[in-house]
Amino acid sequence: MPNDDNRPQPPQPEQRQSPPGATQDMTPEPDHGERSYKGSGRLTGKVAIITGSDSGIGRAVAIAFAREGADVVISYLQEHDDAKQTQHWVEEAGRRAIVMPGDVSDETYCQSLIDRTVREFGKLDILVNNAAMQRTHQSIEEISSEEWDRTFRTNIYSMFYMCKAALRHMQPGAAIVNTSSINAKNPSPSLLAYATTKGAIANFTAGLAQLVAEKGIRVNCVAPGPIWTPLIPSTMPPEAVKTFGKNTPLGRAGQPAELAPAYVLLASDEGSYMTGAMIPVTGGRPML
Repeated sequence: MPNDDNRPQPPQPEQRQSPPGATQDMTPEPDHGERSYKGSGRLTGKVAIITGSDSGIGRAVAIAFAREGADVVISYLQEHDDAKQTQHWVEEAGRRAIVMPGDVSDETYCQSLIDRTVREFGKLDILVNNAAMQRTHQSIEEISSEEWDRTFRTNIYSMFYMCKAALRHMQPGAAIVNTSSINAKNPSPSLLAYATTKGAIANFTAGLAQLVAEKGIRVNCVAPGPIWTPLIPSTMPPEAVKTFGKNTPLGRAGQPAELAPAYVLLASDEGSYMTGAMIPVTGGRPML
């Protein structure tokens, strides 16, 4: 189909990385909005925690939040070089950045993340639960019990730990934004564990939104489609990486920068009447 979009089009060069992958080893490198995102003060004076913000969607959200006026706590596992790049862009926007490596599947780390944020900034306005684990398998027999447990602890338990600890410090007007996926409604069979957790994230979001609405706190989620992040070359077979995103009506993978505006909307006062919602950003693929 004709396409005048100047963003990268498939096929991508064949490439393979070990999980969780690194941004600088991707071809082409993802666009996180480093040169394109323009802020307009929609999050001025806010403090945000973003898990998994060393790269991919998390980095794009960190850049956008900083340019909208928020200070950012960068939570990541162990990808130190990528995290330093995110820190650079937050600080270049004139905002404070705190970098905290650790495993969100560990409740103690989650609690320490909240505690340090409140100690350093005196408050917490926005929580973005974005860290995720995925692996690709062609049969259920290939999925070990350990991997299944690890996927749920990284994608689901962490969200529970973070929200439970954060809500004690959040005031009316605060916002929680979770990262779900198109897999919440259209699960990919080769991503069985990951897709199952993404459906749970959507359900958790809708339920928690109702629990905390009377406190004036909003809870929403974003459902990305195929987005070009380090997760892709590090968890998918090379042939899938090569054609990644081609099955969308737009005919290409999305860039992390194209997700950031949805998170800004849900975190800002412009989304004041939105809670329990899921915003699809899928390149035109319907979520049925």
